Amino acid sequence: MLTVIAEIQIKEGSAHYETVLNAFRQVTPLVLQEIGCFGYELYIDQDSNASFQYKPCNSIIMFEKWQSLAHLEQHMQTPHMQEFQTLVKDAIQDTKIRIMQLGLNHN
Repeated sequence: MLTVIAEIQIKEGSAHYETVLNAFRQVTPLVLQEIGCFGYELYIDQDSNASFQYKPCNSIIMFEKWQSLAHLEQHMQTPHMQEFQTLVKDAIQDTKIRIMQLGLNHN
């Protein structure tokens, strides 16, 4: 099982932010139906006054769970993800994707 963490930097401006959130609203139900997908969740910063909270501007995080790298690669080629990329291409500044596995085995 893989965990994918995608940090998405959105271009400045509320219109860009809403474009990206709306695109995720549309694509998420389709992604969750894909074979090999065990989770696809969008996270935004909570508006808190915690002194230790790091809140980068215009950044959101996607947490994804995939059965295998092959399933993740297949996901990236689906028509709905191709459409998603078209919808957000002018609103996203940068995306950093990490493909993770458990660092400690729990027996």
